[in-house]
Amino acid sequence: MLTAGQVPENSPHILVVDDDTRLRELLRDYLSANGFNVTTAQHAGEARRKLAGIEFDLIVLDVMMPGESGLDLTEYLKSTSRVPILLLTARGETDDRIAGLERGADDYLAKPFEPRELILRIENILRRTGPTRPETEPLSINGHAFNRDRGELRSSDGVIRLTAGEVTLLTIFAANAGSTISRLELAQRVGVNSERAIDVQIARLRRKIEPDPRNPQHLQTVWGEGYVLWPD
Repeated sequence: MLTAGQVPENSPHILVVDDDTRLRELLRDYLSANGFNVTTAQHAGEARRKLAGIEFDLIVLDVMMPGESGLDLTEYLKSTSRVPILLLTARGETDDRIAGLERGADDYLAKPFEPRELILRIENILRRTGPTRPETEPLSINGHAFNRDRGELRSSDGVIRLTAGEVTLLTIFAANAGSTISRLELAQRVGVNSERAIDVQIARLRRKIEPDPRNPQHLQTVWGEGYVLWPD
C-alpha cells in the first residue's frame, strides 16, 4: 500500500474535509496513489485546527457537513487565506453551485463523480493557482506505456481503451509495483462492493496488457493474498 513517505515531498499537499469516513478514506488513498500528499479532516473544526499549523496547496471540501457547513468554512477561509477550494456535494442544482462559487470556491463537483474527473479538476485548479506535481515516468508493462498522470495506456498501435475502474487499478498497481495488494483493499479503493468484482476487472485488464491472459506474467495472482503487478 502506498504510504505518505512514497509520495515526493514537493508534491502538492491537499486537505480532504468530509464527514463520510468511507469516502474520506477512499479519496485519501486515491489521491495518494496519484502522487499527492494528503491530510484529512472529518469536520470543519478539525480542518481549522490543521489549517492553523499546515500550509496546504488545495482543499477538497464537502458542503453538507454537520455543524459548520462547507459553504460557511469556504466563506471564512476566503476571507483569511488564498488556498484554493474544490467543493464536493450531493446537491448539483444550479442555485447550489452558484452559492458555492459566490462564497469563493474555485470549482464545484457534484457527487457521485468519476475519480479521474476529480484529479483533472484538481490539476486544473493547481495549474491556475499554484504548484503542479512533477510528471511521473510512464510505467512499461509488456511493452505498453502506462501514464499515471493522464490515466492512459499506450501500445505501439496507439491508445488502449480503459474503463475508469481499470485506470484506478493500474494507478494503484503502478504506485505499488512489486507489492501484493489484497482483493479487499482493491475493492475498497476502487469503490466496488465485492472482491469478486475485482476478479472480473483483473481478468479484463489482463486481456489488455498480457501477452497470454491465461498465463499472466505481469499482473499475477498471489494465492490467498491478492494481486501483484510486475512491470518490464
